[in-house]
Amino acid sequence: MAATGAEIDAGAARDMIAAYRRNKGLPPLALDPGLQRLAETETAAMAAAGRPSQADIVKTVAARMGYPEPAANLSAGYHTLAEAFSGWRESPSHNAVMLDPAATRMGIATAYAPGSKYKVYWALLVAK
Repeated sequence: MAATGAEIDAGAARDMIAAYRRNKGLPPLALDPGLQRLAETETAAMAAAGRPSQADIVKTVAARMGYPEPAANLSAGYHTLAEAFSGWRESPSHNAVMLDPAATRMGIATAYAPGSKYKVYWALLVAK
């Protein structure tokens, strides 16, 4: 991962989440360019601040952008997608975002801030 512009294979992340949702009887999520850009902006802001953001703020922004019923997983400290996915699965509130039955679209991003406490920041945004 490079500084705040760290890359994630959004397609691989979508496929991982789709398989999980399918096992729970839910349809897959489509990658959405607007949610993707918002996730990238949010992770860059978290990396710059050196701490995770509050989900309510990014959900409000997503709603103002026209995304109904947005939900977000904002986290820090997971070094890989597999770690983030596993951590989200084990947290009831984060798991609920991945398994949101109303969600049809998603965006996911990560950012790296080597000088910060958490080093790696994640944002998964879902919406109807």
